Amino acid sequence: MNPTQFLSHELRAIRQRLGMTQVEFARAIHFSDSHVSAVETGHRPPRADYCRRVDEVAHTGRLYQGLLRLVSLDHAPSWLIPWLEYEARATALRSYQPLVLPGLLQTEEYARAILATGLASPEEQARTLDLRLGRPALVFDRDAPPLTTFVIDETVLRRGPADVLRPQIAHLLAMSERPRVLIHVVPATAGFYLGQSGAFALANLPESEPAGYLDDQLAGRVVLDPEHVAALERTWEAVRAEALPRTQSRELIRKLVEER
Repeated sequence: MNPTQFLSHELRAIRQRLGMTQVEFARAIHFSDSHVSAVETGHRPPRADYCRRVDEVAHTGRLYQGLLRLVSLDHAPSWLIPWLEYEARATALRSYQPLVLPGLLQTEEYARAILATGLASPEEQARTLDLRLGRPALVFDRDAPPLTTFVIDETVLRRGPADVLRPQIAHLLAMSERPRVLIHVVPATAGFYLGQSGAFALANLPESEPAGYLDDQLAGRVVLDPEHVAALERTWEAVRAEALPRTQSRELIRKLVEER
Protein backbone atom coordinates (compact mmCIF):
# COMPACT_ATOMS: atom_id res chain seq x y z
CA MET A 1 0.00 0.00 0.00
CA ASN A 2 1.53 3.30 -1.08
CA PRO A 3 1.09 6.54 0.98
CA THR A 4 -1.81 7.83 -1.14
CA GLN A 5 -3.66 4.52 -0.78
CA PHE A 6 -3.02 4.60 2.97
CA LEU A 7 -4.54 8.09 3.25
CA SER A 8 -7.57 7.04 1.19
CA HIS A 9 -8.01 4.04 3.49
CA GLU A 10 -7.79 6.26 6.59
CA LEU A 11 -10.31 8.74 5.17
CA ARG A 12 -12.75 5.89 4.58
CA ALA A 13 -12.08 4.57 8.09
CA ILE A 14 -12.84 7.89 9.79
CA ARG A 15 -16.14 8.17 7.91
CA GLN A 16 -17.09 4.69 9.06
CA ARG A 17 -16.08 5.47 12.65
CA LEU A 18 -18.38 8.48 12.51
CA GLY A 19 -21.18 6.12 11.50
CA MET A 20 -21.95 8.02 8.28
CA THR A 21 -22.81 6.77 4.83
CA GLN A 22 -20.94 8.28 1.90
CA VAL A 23 -23.97 10.42 1.11
CA GLU A 24 -24.22 11.71 4.70
CA PHE A 25 -20.48 12.32 4.88
CA ALA A 26 -20.48 14.13 1.54
CA ARG A 27 -23.22 16.45 2.76
CA ALA A 28 -21.30 17.16 5.98
CA ILE A 29 -18.01 18.06 4.26
CA HIS A 30 -19.69 19.85 1.33
CA PHE A 31 -18.49 17.54 -1.42
CA SER A 32 -20.47 15.33 -3.76
CA ASP A 33 -20.99 11.69 -2.80
CA SER A 34 -19.30 10.69 -6.07
CA HIS A 35 -16.24 12.69 -4.98
CA VAL A 36 -16.18 10.95 -1.59
CA SER A 37 -16.50 7.57 -3.29
CA ALA A 38 -13.68 8.37 -5.73
CA VAL A 39 -11.36 9.44 -2.88
CA GLU A 40 -12.10 6.38 -0.77
CA THR A 41 -11.59 3.95 -3.67
CA GLY A 42 -8.37 5.63 -4.74
CA HIS A 43 -9.69 6.86 -8.07
CA ARG A 44 -9.21 10.48 -7.01
CA PRO A 45 -6.34 11.69 -4.80
CA PRO A 46 -7.40 13.52 -1.64
CA ARG A 47 -6.47 17.19 -1.65
CA ALA A 48 -6.02 19.93 0.91
CA ASP A 49 -9.57 21.33 0.92
CA TYR A 50 -11.02 17.82 1.28
CA CYS A 51 -8.73 16.88 4.19
CA ARG A 52 -9.38 20.22 5.88
CA ARG A 53 -13.13 19.65 5.84
CA VAL A 54 -12.68 16.09 7.16
CA ASP A 55 -10.60 17.43 10.06
CA GLU A 56 -13.28 20.02 10.83
CA VAL A 57 -16.18 17.55 10.73
CA ALA A 58 -14.33 14.77 12.59
CA HIS A 59 -12.75 17.19 15.12
CA THR A 60 -9.33 15.68 14.44
CA GLY A 61 -7.30 18.90 14.58
CA ARG A 62 -5.02 18.90 11.52
CA LEU A 63 -4.47 15.13 11.45
CA TYR A 64 -5.57 14.45 7.88
CA GLN A 65 -4.03 17.67 6.59
CA GLY A 66 -0.77 16.49 8.15
CA LEU A 67 -1.09 13.07 6.56
CA LEU A 68 -1.70 14.76 3.22
CA ARG A 69 1.53 16.71 3.66
CA LEU A 70 3.43 13.47 4.22
CA VAL A 71 1.87 12.06 1.06
CA SER A 72 2.84 15.21 -0.85
CA LEU A 73 6.44 14.91 0.33
CA ASP A 74 6.47 11.28 -0.74
CA HIS A 75 5.52 12.35 -4.28
CA ALA A 76 7.92 15.30 -4.36
CA PRO A 77 11.28 15.03 -6.12
CA SER A 78 14.21 14.93 -3.70
CA TRP A 79 15.52 18.34 -4.78
CA LEU A 80 12.18 20.01 -3.95
CA ILE A 81 11.60 18.53 -0.49
CA PRO A 82 13.98 20.93 1.36
CA TRP A 83 12.19 23.94 -0.11
CA LEU A 84 8.75 22.54 0.79
CA GLU A 85 9.95 22.25 4.38
CA TYR A 86 11.13 25.88 4.39
CA GLU A 87 7.89 26.98 2.71
CA ALA A 88 5.84 25.25 5.40
CA ARG A 89 7.76 26.96 8.25
CA ALA A 90 8.23 30.39 6.73
CA THR A 91 6.96 33.51 8.47
CA ALA A 92 7.18 35.39 5.16
CA LEU A 93 7.48 34.27 1.53
CA ARG A 94 8.47 36.32 -1.49
CA SER A 95 8.17 35.02 -5.04
CA TYR A 96 9.04 36.54 -8.40
CA GLN A 97 7.85 35.05 -11.69
CA PRO A 98 8.59 36.59 -15.13
CA LEU A 99 7.19 33.72 -17.24
CA VAL A 100 4.33 31.85 -15.54
CA LEU A 101 2.20 32.35 -12.46
CA PRO A 102 3.69 31.09 -9.17
CA GLY A 103 2.64 27.55 -8.36
CA LEU A 104 0.98 28.68 -5.12
CA LEU A 105 -1.45 30.83 -7.13
CA GLN A 106 -2.25 28.43 -9.98
CA THR A 107 -5.69 26.98 -10.63
CA GLU A 108 -5.95 23.31 -11.53
CA GLU A 109 -6.70 24.12 -15.20
CA TYR A 110 -3.74 26.49 -15.47
CA ALA A 111 -1.35 24.07 -13.74
CA ARG A 112 -2.53 21.21 -15.94
CA ALA A 113 -1.99 23.32 -19.07
CA ILE A 114 1.51 24.37 -17.97
CA LEU A 115 2.53 20.82 -17.10
CA ALA A 116 1.23 19.52 -20.44
CA THR A 117 3.81 21.65 -22.26
CA GLY A 118 6.68 19.82 -20.55
CA LEU A 119 8.48 16.57 -21.33
CA ALA A 120 7.29 14.63 -18.28
CA SER A 121 5.21 11.48 -18.71
CA PRO A 122 1.46 11.61 -17.97
CA GLU A 123 2.13 9.80 -14.69
CA GLU A 124 4.78 12.31 -13.66
CA GLN A 125 2.51 15.18 -14.66
CA ALA A 126 -0.28 13.77 -12.49
CA ARG A 127 2.03 13.48 -9.46
CA THR A 128 3.33 17.01 -9.96
CA LEU A 129 -0.22 18.32 -10.32
CA ASP A 130 -1.33 16.70 -7.07
CA LEU A 131 1.68 18.15 -5.28
CA ARG A 132 1.16 21.63 -6.74
CA LEU A 133 -2.53 21.73 -5.85
CA GLY A 134 -1.83 20.54 -2.31
CA ARG A 135 0.76 23.21 -1.51
CA PRO A 136 -1.43 26.35 -1.27
CA ALA A 137 -3.49 25.15 1.70
CA LEU A 138 -0.30 24.28 3.57
CA VAL A 139 0.78 27.91 3.19
CA PHE A 140 -2.37 30.05 3.10
CA ASP A 141 -4.61 28.03 5.43
CA ARG A 142 -2.22 27.57 8.32
CA ASP A 143 -3.26 28.82 11.76
CA ALA A 144 -0.67 31.59 11.38
CA PRO A 145 -0.14 31.97 7.63
CA PRO A 146 3.00 33.74 6.44
CA LEU A 147 2.96 37.12 4.78
CA THR A 148 3.25 36.18 1.10
CA THR A 149 4.35 38.69 -1.53
CA PHE A 150 4.28 37.90 -5.22
CA VAL A 151 5.70 39.96 -8.08
CA ILE A 152 4.42 38.91 -11.50
CA ASP A 153 5.24 40.29 -14.92
CA GLU A 154 2.14 41.60 -16.73
CA THR A 155 2.93 39.46 -19.78
CA VAL A 156 2.26 36.39 -17.63
CA LEU A 157 -1.34 37.53 -17.18
CA ARG A 158 -1.85 37.63 -20.95
CA ARG A 159 -0.19 34.35 -21.90
CA GLY A 160 -2.34 31.29 -22.49
CA PRO A 161 -5.71 30.25 -23.92
CA ALA A 162 -8.66 32.41 -22.88
CA ASP A 163 -10.64 29.53 -21.33
CA VAL A 164 -7.71 28.78 -19.01
CA LEU A 165 -6.72 32.39 -18.28
CA ARG A 166 -10.21 33.65 -17.44
CA PRO A 167 -10.75 31.56 -14.28
CA GLN A 168 -7.06 31.81 -13.43
CA ILE A 169 -7.06 35.60 -13.38
CA ALA A 170 -10.34 35.61 -11.44
CA HIS A 171 -8.67 33.34 -8.87
CA LEU A 172 -5.70 35.69 -8.74
CA LEU A 173 -8.03 38.61 -8.04
CA ALA A 174 -9.72 36.67 -5.22
CA MET A 175 -6.35 35.78 -3.69
CA SER A 176 -5.28 39.42 -3.85
CA GLU A 177 -8.14 40.29 -1.48
CA ARG A 178 -6.64 38.18 1.30
CA PRO A 179 -5.00 40.40 3.95
CA ARG A 180 -1.71 38.49 4.06
CA VAL A 181 -1.38 37.94 0.31
CA LEU A 182 0.28 40.82 -1.54
CA ILE A 183 0.31 40.64 -5.33
CA HIS A 184 2.24 43.18 -7.39
CA VAL A 185 2.37 43.37 -11.18
CA VAL A 186 5.31 44.71 -13.19
CA PRO A 187 3.57 46.63 -15.99
CA ALA A 188 4.39 45.96 -19.63
CA THR A 189 5.61 49.57 -19.86
CA ALA A 190 8.52 48.79 -17.54
CA GLY A 191 10.77 47.65 -20.38
CA PHE A 192 13.89 45.67 -19.47
CA TYR A 193 14.62 45.38 -15.76
CA LEU A 194 16.86 43.48 -13.37
CA GLY A 195 15.54 40.01 -12.54
CA GLN A 196 14.09 39.00 -15.89
CA SER A 197 16.69 36.28 -16.24
CA GLY A 198 14.74 33.90 -14.03
CA ALA A 199 12.24 33.16 -11.29
CA PHE A 200 13.22 32.90 -7.64
CA ALA A 201 11.71 32.81 -4.18
CA LEU A 202 12.78 33.79 -0.68
CA ALA A 203 11.62 32.42 2.67
CA ASN A 204 12.03 34.16 6.02
CA LEU A 205 12.33 31.49 8.69
CA PRO A 206 11.56 31.78 12.43
CA GLU A 207 14.86 30.47 13.81
CA SER A 208 17.41 30.74 11.01
CA GLU A 209 18.65 32.94 8.19
CA PRO A 210 16.48 33.42 5.06
CA ALA A 211 16.57 30.76 2.36
CA GLY A 212 16.33 31.23 -1.37
CA TYR A 213 15.08 29.00 -4.15
CA LEU A 214 16.00 28.93 -7.83
CA ASP A 215 14.32 26.93 -10.60
CA ASP A 216 15.69 25.83 -13.96
CA GLN A 217 14.88 23.49 -16.82
CA LEU A 218 15.98 20.36 -14.95
CA ALA A 219 15.47 20.93 -11.23
CA GLY A 220 15.24 23.53 -8.50
CA ARG A 221 17.72 24.17 -5.75
CA VAL A 222 17.67 25.75 -2.32
CA VAL A 223 20.13 28.61 -1.80
CA LEU A 224 21.51 29.00 1.75
CA ASP A 225 24.88 30.69 1.21
CA PRO A 226 24.52 34.13 2.87
CA GLU A 227 26.18 35.95 -0.03
CA HIS A 228 23.94 34.30 -2.60
CA VAL A 229 20.82 34.93 -0.53
CA ALA A 230 21.88 38.56 -0.14
CA ALA A 231 22.21 38.81 -3.94
CA LEU A 232 18.66 37.47 -4.32
CA GLU A 233 17.50 39.98 -1.71
CA ARG A 234 19.01 42.83 -3.77
CA THR A 235 17.43 41.51 -6.94
CA TRP A 236 14.09 41.28 -5.14
CA GLU A 237 14.30 44.93 -4.11
CA ALA A 238 15.05 45.95 -7.69
CA VAL A 239 12.19 43.85 -9.08
CA ARG A 240 9.76 45.05 -6.43
CA ALA A 241 10.64 48.65 -7.29
CA GLU A 242 9.49 48.09 -10.90
CA ALA A 243 6.10 46.70 -9.82
CA LEU A 244 2.88 48.63 -9.32
CA PRO A 245 1.59 49.19 -5.76
CA ARG A 246 -0.80 46.60 -4.41
CA THR A 247 -3.99 48.59 -5.10
CA GLN A 248 -2.98 49.48 -8.65
CA SER A 249 -1.95 45.89 -9.31
CA ARG A 250 -5.35 44.68 -8.11
CA GLU A 251 -7.07 47.15 -10.42
CA LEU A 252 -5.01 45.93 -13.36
CA ILE A 253 -5.93 42.32 -12.56
CA ARG A 254 -9.60 43.32 -12.19
CA LYS A 255 -9.46 45.05 -15.59
CA LEU A 256 -8.09 41.89 -17.18
CA VAL A 257 -10.91 39.86 -15.61
CA GLU A 258 -13.49 42.26 -17.07
CA GLU A 259 -11.83 42.20 -20.50
CA ARG A 260 -12.16 38.44 -20.65
